[in-house]
Amino acid sequence: MTHWFHRNPLKATAPVSFNLYGVASSPAANKICNDLRTTRARLLDAFTDATCTPEIMKKSSDEYFALLQGFILPLDGTTQENKLRFIQNFKWTDSLQGNIASAQQDAVFELVSMAFNVAIWYTKFASRLETHIPRLITPAEKGRDLEPRVIDTYIVQIQAEAQEVTIARAIELKHNASLIAALSFETANFYQKADHTLNTLDPECSSKWKKYLQLKQHFYMAYAHCYHGQTLLAGDKCGEAIRSLQEAEKFYSRAEALCKEYRQTKGPGSTAKPSEQLFFKKLGTFIKNTLEKCQRENGFIYFHKVPAEAPALELKASYGLAEPTPFELPPLSAQCTPEVYATFDLTKGPKEDKAKVKHDEEIKPVKEPDLKPQKDTGCVVS
Repeated sequence: MTHWFHRNPLKATAPVSFNLYGVASSPAANKICNDLRTTRARLLDAFTDATCTPEIMKKSSDEYFALLQGFILPLDGTTQENKLRFIQNFKWTDSLQGNIASAQQDAVFELVSMAFNVAIWYTKFASRLETHIPRLITPAEKGRDLEPRVIDTYIVQIQAEAQEVTIARAIELKHNASLIAALSFETANFYQKADHTLNTLDPECSSKWKKYLQLKQHFYMAYAHCYHGQTLLAGDKCGEAIRSLQEAEKFYSRAEALCKEYRQTKGPGSTAKPSEQLFFKKLGTFIKNTLEKCQRENGFIYFHKVPAEAPALELKASYGLAEPTPFELPPLSAQCTPEVYATFDLTKGPKEDKAKVKHDEEIKPVKEPDLKPQKDTGCVVS
């Protein structure tokens, strides 16, 4: 995965003690605070654990989110804001902004920030975060992870990467060329949409990401034209097939150039090496061989004129498109009852001085494990 997909760094966060001395005035309330601290630490450890599985991640995140919702959902039988929502300060960095943290004294900010990290870890659940982001008291600043352009780009990129797996499987199983062409065209359009979503973002933090999205768009446009050329040849349209494969050559050459530009562009995140992968290299050879075959057959059999314009790709996949997996927060922890909630007394504990909150504090980045692929078959892309 680290060699084929570009990944922006995980968000980093400052430790949170949940020490609500005086406020938590019962053993049950104190236990909730202690459990919040330990489940949060366990979840953060899971992000950097190379042996963590999706099942472990779900269990760790569910345990923390179930408790954290006791600081968000109304527990007193009214529709009023939970009295504990604004009692604890949280600090998080942003994946595109380096190690400088932003802080909010808001449990919803903690929920969406931690859920963002979980989503990036899974690389497929991000599409459900937007339902909670509008609840933030302090709107996300431009270029921050919770800002709509960044969230939307992640969502589209994740859809495109999920379809890459579908395309690789379709090729490996020798599915119909027209289906592979349509899936590739849809995937290229996803990458183009993601790239355009970042157009108004500061180039200093988005240029490397954009180069990755552009190289993937051109790579899958090359795939689309290549397999569309095969479909045209099968329909005895050899001249159009040649022109489609020539267009595939152009997109592939541009994808190769963008790979170099991507490696040379500075910015946050890992640097993928797609041009070094067999899946990338095989396409160049396949385009070349298929084009030569079409040209030979045109010289001996068809004698078709090669059109000046490439055949339009009016392709739409009828099946095989990736669907996002629904994500739901776990139920509220059984510990968070109205009776325990009533024992949190905000009048007895010292409230944190919001004026002393450091919004520009630097936080040590998350040290992520380097997961190296065991083998490269040319079709397995993650």
